Order: sequence, then C-alpha cells, then structure tokens
Amino acid sequence: MTRAWRFLRANPVALVGLALVIAWVLISLLAPLIAPYGPLEQKIVQRLKPPSAAHPFGTDQLGRDVLTRVLYGGRLSLPAGLSVVLLAGIVGTAIGAISGFAGGWLDELMMRITEVFMAFPTIILAMAIASALGPSLINAILAMVVVWWPSYARVVRGLVLSVKANDYVQAARALGVPEGRILWRTVLPNCLAPAVVVATIDLGNAVLVFAGLSFLGLGPDPATPEWGRMIADGIEFFDQWWMSAFPGLAIFLVVMAFNFVGDSIRDALDPQLRNSVQ
Repeated sequence: MTRAWRFLRANPVALVGLALVIAWVLISLLAPLIAPYGPLEQKIVQRLKPPSAAHPFGTDQLGRDVLTRVLYGGRLSLPAGLSVVLLAGIVGTAIGAISGFAGGWLDELMMRITEVFMAFPTIILAMAIASALGPSLINAILAMVVVWWPSYARVVRGLVLSVKANDYVQAARALGVPEGRILWRTVLPNCLAPAVVVATIDLGNAVLVFAGLSFLGLGPDPATPEWGRMIADGIEFFDQWWMSAFPGLAIFLVVMAFNFVGDSIRDALDPQLRNSVQ
C-alpha cells in the first residue's frame, strides 16, 4: 500500500485521473440526489434557455435541464462502457489463451477469424451490427462486444506464447499436471497484468464509441439522458451551444481520466519505471 501511494504521489497525472474517475462514479451514483430537476422533466416555456442560476447548463429544445441530464448520463455511459470492456475482455482473453496455448491449426483458425474482425474500423463494424440488430441499449453493447474482443485475444495470445515456454510450465507438464489446469492456473494468471492495462484504457474508448453509436441514433431511446444523444440533439440547434458543449465536455473528461489511469497502471507495472520512483 505504501509503495502504491508513493507511486501515485510521484505521478500527479495518475492522481488527477483517479480523482476524475472517482468523481464521475460518485456523481453517477448520487445523480438522483444532486440533480436539480428530473431527467425527463419538460418545461416548454423554458426551452432553449442559456446557462443561468436556475439552469447552470441551460435547457434543451424541450425545456429539460441540461445539467440534470449530463449528471444522469453517467449512469448510462459508464456502466455501458464497463460492460463492453468486461464482456469483451472475458471473451477475448478466453479465445487468445486457448489459441496461444493450443497452437497448431486451432491457433491458425482463431487468429484468422480475429484478423477478419480487426480488418474493419471498430466504429464502422459496430454501426453495421447495431443497425442490423436495431437501435437499443442492449444491442449497442452487444455490437461493441462483437468488435471489441479481438484486441484482447491478440494481446493475451502473445503473452501466452511467451509464458508457456518458461521452465515452470514444462516442469508442470513433466509432473503430469492436466493441460487445462496448466493454462488456467499457471499460464493465464501471468498474462493478466497487461490485459488489465488494455482494459483500463479501453474504458474511455468504450464510452466514446458508445456515445458515437448513440449520436447516430443506434443507442438507447432518444428520450434517455445519454451524452452522445444529447450532442446529436444539440447539432440541430447550433446557436444553442450549451446543448452539445456540456455533454461533450463530460465525455472528454471521462475519456481522459481513464486514459490517465490506464497509462499510470502501465507505468506501475513497468519494472524500470517502478524502480525509478522507489
């Protein structure tokens, strides 16, 4: 614990990222208590009002409070990004681990399938799948999981190929330990640290892509307070800059926070950088 605190203290970027992540998690959890209005509450007579004391972030085309909807947006975007990374990480880790450990034709088959998915830009393939499934929150998450797992498969496969060549793996085989036990109990635990770094950085990317799908109308219901959907609504009212500026700022802060934390975790796991701050 002391070592972790020493590293954080020596890396102000890590502290800023961690503080932003904690702040957004608390804001999302406490949104019903701190939001000044209801997220779906409409006051047509107050529509398109600029920021003021009553509405610090202004109001949208239906008179809904933008601040309230930004606060509630985290309750959707953050869990969606976490779900995508968690599910894609599990699928990709399992495929990469089995592929790298088994080798041979199975490895070739799995990697060729992986390369097919990686050949398409992430957002384009996610758009195609979400369009085929139909716009909804669940379908957007499923579409992202389908295009997100290959990166984890490639990372974990490379690590497994490296780890399985170590002497302790060969010793376990010589002792008659089942192959499955060697993979899941010996090889895979030594490959998880880099995958965790990738997952942490991917949280910000997942939030950004999810907002992109919502911006294009392929996410949750239009009335749902979601940052990407709010930016799309603001495009139609360009002069009312606050409608898109504040949800865009929320996305920016969340993405940067997760990137800061991910970079800091990567640095903490690097022996040379870790020793330099001890």
